[in-house]
Amino acid sequence: MGKQRDTLKKLARTFQIRHVLLCQALAECLGTLILVMFGCGAVAQMVLSGGSHGTFLTVNFAFGFAATLGILVSGQISGGHLNPAVTFSLCLLGREPWRKFPLFFFYQTVGAFLGAAVVFGMYFDALWDFSQGELIVVGKNATAGIFATYPSKHLTLVNGFFDQIIGTAALIVCILAIVDPHNRPVARGLEPFTVGCVVLVIGLSMGFNSGYAVNPARDLGPRVFTALAGWGREVFTANTYWFVVPICAPFLGAVVGVLIYQLMIGYHLEGEVQEKQREEEEDEEEEEERFKRSNMTTNEDA
Repeated sequence: MGKQRDTLKKLARTFQIRHVLLCQALAECLGTLILVMFGCGAVAQMVLSGGSHGTFLTVNFAFGFAATLGILVSGQISGGHLNPAVTFSLCLLGREPWRKFPLFFFYQTVGAFLGAAVVFGMYFDALWDFSQGELIVVGKNATAGIFATYPSKHLTLVNGFFDQIIGTAALIVCILAIVDPHNRPVARGLEPFTVGCVVLVIGLSMGFNSGYAVNPARDLGPRVFTALAGWGREVFTANTYWFVVPICAPFLGAVVGVLIYQLMIGYHLEGEVQEKQREEEEDEEEEEERFKRSNMTTNEDA
């Protein structure tokens, strides 16, 4: 046991990264990998089994629980954003430095890419059996939708853009309410479970149009993987270059979500807290003055 402990300590010292920002980025990578691995894994089960091993409901539950687990894994180190739109929102509010945004975006996308690779490897035989030896992006026996989002037949680019803006705005409003230090609607430690519930509700109510990506990294990483794994360039050109929508629209949705929350709740809560702080400071100053006066009176009497 002694030798094993020494070996483990040496390994820990060898592989320990002391650069805080890089550690946080790696945590985001792993958290997003977990999100995509479990979420897209549920989609793979549903599609490849022809519905016998999954439904739309089970997919939504999988993504909700996957978000919870991803945040639990990475939250203590990086905050568990798992989504560039969330990082972008926190940077807009000044709660995170802007230098984090590009690094987190990159590592979140890498994590999503790796998560898609895990699902592809796990269901490799099932994919080939289902698609009969041909990897199809859209149409009958299409399998690219297991990994990245694609619009339903009725959806136009404009409506899809609006869909992603609304979905992301809803996500950001709820997350800001959960993590707002002046609000605190949930007990400490329950934030990951509450965010998972938010993802579940968005999926159940807004998933019909295009699969509710609301996360540029979750869509871009797996899309790049499918392009390299055999589906080809069509993953970017399909449905009139649909891939632009789930990558760009969530950032606009994040801006909308931040504005809605701050204008309707955030600024008012901050104002109340500031007023309470001023009152407390004034009370402390009055107490100090009274104490000084009492000391002066005591000295004069003496």
